[in-house]
Parts: sequence; structure tokens; C-alpha cells
Amino acid sequence: MVETTLAQPPAAGSGMNRPKASAPLSPHLQIWRFTPTMAASITQRATGVANFSGTLVLAAWAFAAARGEAWFGPVAGFLASPVGQLIVFGYIWSLCFHMIGGLRYLYTDTGKGLEPKIATQAAIANYAGSIILTLLIAGAAFAARAS
Repeated sequence: MVETTLAQPPAAGSGMNRPKASAPLSPHLQIWRFTPTMAASITQRATGVANFSGTLVLAAWAFAAARGEAWFGPVAGFLASPVGQLIVFGYIWSLCFHMIGGLRYLYTDTGKGLEPKIATQAAIANYAGSIILTLLIAGAAFAARAS
């Protein structure tokens, strides 16, 4: 069992007219065991940031395409490079993970799937599903590009 320490009210004469109510302090992260649900939650937030960044790259690509070949050539060349391909692949995975995670959160918002075993299975399925979906999308895109 985790014990929490209650915050101490401000000392008398601290400039406040009434004492602050005591509230429990959150336990330190070091006492938590790392779990798949924790990893999925952290990854969900990180992919939100990655999706924003990837959308900026997508917007730059669209802007360059609208400006003509002189602008589009360098952007398309970069995205065709190994680093660019890694960025595109990562963006696809980020979108897939965030989408599946969003569906997982919508499901748990109904009050279902909150049992630890089911939540852990859903978190693992989120990773597996996003990897499979990413490979399908990227494979289809690379196959279409090759033909």
C-alpha cells in the first residue's frame, strides 16, 4: 500500500487570511512499476506531439507542391532520402498509434475495459495494431511508388 503525505497548511502570518486545505501529494514516480498501460499512455501523449510535427512537414510538402517544381523538387528529394523515409514511416506509425489509442480511450470512457488484465491487453494490442497497420500502409505506399 502506498502512503501519501498531506501537504502542510501555510504557516501563520504567511500573508493568507485562511489556512489552505490539506491535499494529498502524488507519490513519486520511482515507486511505480512500469506497465504496458503506463507506456501506452506516455506514448499516446508523445504521438500527439509527433503528429503535430509531422503535420508541419506535410504542410511544407503541400506548400512546396503548390509553388511548383523549383520548390517541390528539394522537398520531394529530402522525403525520398533515407532520413526522409524514416520521418514518413515514423509519422505514419504515430498517426496509427494515436488513432488506435484514441479508440481505446473512447472505449474506456464508457466504463468498460478498466480491469487491469483487459487494460494491459488493450495497451499491448495498441502497439501491435499500430505496427501492423503502419506496415500495411507503408508497404502499399512503397509498392504504389515502385510501379
